[in-house]
Amino acid sequence: MDNLQLALKANEVRKNIVTALHSAKSGHPGGSLSAADMVTYLYYEEMNVDPKNPKDPNRDRFVLSKGHAAPVLYGVLAEKGYLPKKDLVTLRKTNSYLQGHPDMKHIPGIDMSSGSLGQGFSAAVGMALAAKMDGKDYRVYSLAGDGEIQEGQIWEAAMFAGARKLDNLVLFVDNNGLQIDGNIADVCSPYPIDKKFEAFNFHVININGNDFDEIAAALKEARETKGMPTAIIAKTIKGKGVSYMENQAGWHGKAPNDEEFAIAMEELKKAGEALCQK
Repeated sequence: MDNLQLALKANEVRKNIVTALHSAKSGHPGGSLSAADMVTYLYYEEMNVDPKNPKDPNRDRFVLSKGHAAPVLYGVLAEKGYLPKKDLVTLRKTNSYLQGHPDMKHIPGIDMSSGSLGQGFSAAVGMALAAKMDGKDYRVYSLAGDGEIQEGQIWEAAMFAGARKLDNLVLFVDNNGLQIDGNIADVCSPYPIDKKFEAFNFHVININGNDFDEIAAALKEARETKGMPTAIIAKTIKGKGVSYMENQAGWHGKAPNDEEFAIAMEELKKAGEALCQK
């Protein structure tokens, strides 16, 4: 895909996110929207995955460590053909397989169920180590939130990954600057994020996580890096694509009502139309 096609696809993913959350009447739009470009790029350009064979032992793996951003993963999986788009409106509903956190037992394409923040990255590190031990060449990708990296388990996993030189592992940190309680710098500042990961023997790349050229270049650099894992610190806009949600901590964990949903979908419709004019 070229950048225009990727942007159109990410715009559809954002529509999926907003649609699912509006139907659920609860959930986490801000951090799902901020990550849409990165997750779209991973599934459409970077990762060796096949929706027709989701359990392929040689597939690349993706672990959404910030599991409350499940709508972005469900939105991409639906676009990719892992699950029907019509099922997105069952998000968080009783008896739906699309719950508030990804469930590897019931959703095709999910490599790890998520739980408390910090746990997913540890699972990704284990997968990367397993690939090395088994002599496999699949790669492992994980996405963590910048508020999530306040959790100590992230740094235990990072220490292990660096010590074991897991160069088949890539961690994206979605640095949108906001968590449920406000600005991350005010709550419990993780800055400087890049220097911390460097201290844990990671190759570190700083990018704009809403720019496909920068995402592509960073992932190419990660593939070429040997002897150490890569951390991509991605500066993003929380709520990206929906004007009234952008850079607003209040939209970390709140679903749009009917009026807000209509505004968001109209904005995303116009964004898609504008892209088609290019």
